[in-house]
Amino acid sequence: MPTPIVAPFPVTRLRRLRRTPALRALTTEVNLTPSNLIWPIFVTEIEGGAGEIASMPGVERLTLDGAKRAAETAMRLGIPAICIFPHSDPDLKTETCERAWDPDNIGNRAIRAIKEVAPDLAVMTDIALDPYNANGHDGLVRDGVILNDETVEALTRMAQAQAEAGADILGPSDMMDGRIGALRDMLESNGHKDVAILSYAAKYASGFYGPFRDAVGASGRLVGDKKTYQINPANRDEAMRCVARDLAEGADMVMVKPGLPYLDICRMVKDQFAAPTFAYQVSGEYAMLEGAIRNGWLSRDTVIESLLCFRRAGCDGILTYYAPQVAERLA
Repeated sequence: MPTPIVAPFPVTRLRRLRRTPALRALTTEVNLTPSNLIWPIFVTEIEGGAGEIASMPGVERLTLDGAKRAAETAMRLGIPAICIFPHSDPDLKTETCERAWDPDNIGNRAIRAIKEVAPDLAVMTDIALDPYNANGHDGLVRDGVILNDETVEALTRMAQAQAEAGADILGPSDMMDGRIGALRDMLESNGHKDVAILSYAAKYASGFYGPFRDAVGASGRLVGDKKTYQINPANRDEAMRCVARDLAEGADMVMVKPGLPYLDICRMVKDQFAAPTFAYQVSGEYAMLEGAIRNGWLSRDTVIESLLCFRRAGCDGILTYYAPQVAERLA
C-alpha cells in the first residue's frame, strides 16, 4: 500500500460545509425570494394580438383581462411588482408620438385594470416613446437626429398620464439627458410626490433586445440605431456617471440593462452608490436560456442559478420573464 501523505499542518477542508443540504443552507451567502422579482408583461390593444411571442417561447402578449389575471397570479405568488409594456396598434404610430401621453392608451388602461383587481400590487411602467413611434426610436427624431430636450418634454407628459392612471413606479428607459430631473419636478408639482422613479440609469446599446422588439411590435421599424443615446458596451466609467447623475436628479432606484453580461456594472453600482439596484434579465437572455432548456441542453435549475448571480452581484431585485415560474418553484 502507498504511504499516506501527511501534511505538516491541518488540511483546510472547505468541503465540510458543503456535505449536506442543511450545512449548505446554513452557509448560503445570498438568497432569492419572490420579493426580489419584478414581472414584465406585454399588454396588447390589437385584435388577435394576444398569444405566445415566437422569439420568446413561453411568454405571451396579454389582453386587459389577461393582465388582470397576471396581477392576481403575482399577488398569490408574492411577487411585489409587475411592469407593463404596451403592444400598440402599428397603424396609430406616428413621428410625433402623441399617443404616448393619451390617458386611454393601452399602457394606461392596463394600469387601471390591474389596480382594479390588485390594488396592493406595485405597478411599474415603461417611459420611452418607441411603442408609439413610427420610426422605432425612444425619442423624437428630426432629420435623422434623436432630439434630447424635445423628447424629455414628451416623456414628462407621458409620465404624468401614467401617474394619473395610478402607476406606483415610473421606469424611464429612454436614456435622454436630464429626464430624471424633469420627471421628478413634474411629479412634485402635480400631486404625485409618492410616485417612485426606477431609472434605467445604465442602459447599454445592446444586441440582446431583439426579441423584446418583436414583443412590442417594433421589429423592422427602427431607423438607424440607438448608439447616440444608449451606452457603449465597452464603457464602465460612463455608466457610473449616468447613475450618479440620475440619483442626483431624484431617481429612487437605478437599473442596469442588460443583466447577466453586465454583472460587473451591477456590482460597481451597488458598491459605489449603495442605492437600491436592479437589473433586467432581458429578452435575449431569456430566449437563449429558454431555447437551451427546451432543447435539453440546460436544466431549469439554470434559471435559479442565473438569478442568484444577479443577487450575488449586488442586485436588490431583478426584472425577469421567469418571475411566476421562479416564484412558484420557490414557494
